[in-house]
Amino acid sequence: MDAVLVIAFGGPTAPDEIRPFLDNVARGRRIPRERLEVVATHYEHMPGGRSPLNDLTFAQAHGLEQALAAAGRPLPVHVGMRNWHPYLREALAKMAADGVRQALGVILSALRTQASWDRYKEDVAEARAEVPGAPEILFAPPWSTHPRYLDAVTARAREALSAVPESERSWTPLVFTAHSVPVAMAEASPYVAELFAASHAVADRLGHHRFSIAYQSRSGNPRERWLEPDVNDVLRSLANDGERHVVVVPIGFVADHVELLYDLDVEARRTAEAGRLTFHRASAVNDHPEFIAALADVVTAAS
Repeated sequence: MDAVLVIAFGGPTAPDEIRPFLDNVARGRRIPRERLEVVATHYEHMPGGRSPLNDLTFAQAHGLEQALAAAGRPLPVHVGMRNWHPYLREALAKMAADGVRQALGVILSALRTQASWDRYKEDVAEARAEVPGAPEILFAPPWSTHPRYLDAVTARAREALSAVPESERSWTPLVFTAHSVPVAMAEASPYVAELFAASHAVADRLGHHRFSIAYQSRSGNPRERWLEPDVNDVLRSLANDGERHVVVVPIGFVADHVELLYDLDVEARRTAEAGRLTFHRASAVNDHPEFIAALADVVTAAS
């Protein structure tokens, strides 16, 4: 194994990249144009009109490279994106130029479904076909139940819980969220089972068993059935029950990108506050040391 290829979604890095990026995301999918325009405004709300996802992914890759070197398994770590620069084909071309012949692909998605794993593998295969001399890419195994990943999520959740007054903390509900996907897609994958297993494991680590599961950021064909309940509906229900605080833990996401910074921090927060429910949101794992250590463990075991 000559290198590691970290594989992520990608995101626009300037305002004029937003709509071309969204066109890439929507290609081959029946997403209404009006929905894409709504999402474009979400990106426009971000500082500088850019997604933080690319910077966070490079920070994760840099941390992984350092962790591998410290563990005595030094490997160069490259970044390839599905939907924006550096595209997978660009990363593979750079790897080929550097003499990489075989690399381990690490998909930065904790939960497996067609959209979050299978399409990444298909895109890697298509990119390899476009790049003369592209290295062979093997794929790391799933890591949603890796203890150090769960420890990282737990640490982020504990930080958010600490903002709740101590007298109310033990009874404050947690809401674990993941991206909604079509029901038919979910039923053909371990997505929901992995979400529930990871959420239960984090709740166990916290010793906090008052929690629920919700979905967010639905997009796509409105005529399809998608996973529910939506996080906003859960927040309204909690508010109606007279809850005073809620902690949302986006366990299905590994970086604080627009689907958290807007869909949760703006829209879901607005829903909570309309019901006089104080909203607390755990950060994604980002480059938390335990998450980086989990990735290093996965790479070391597979290589």
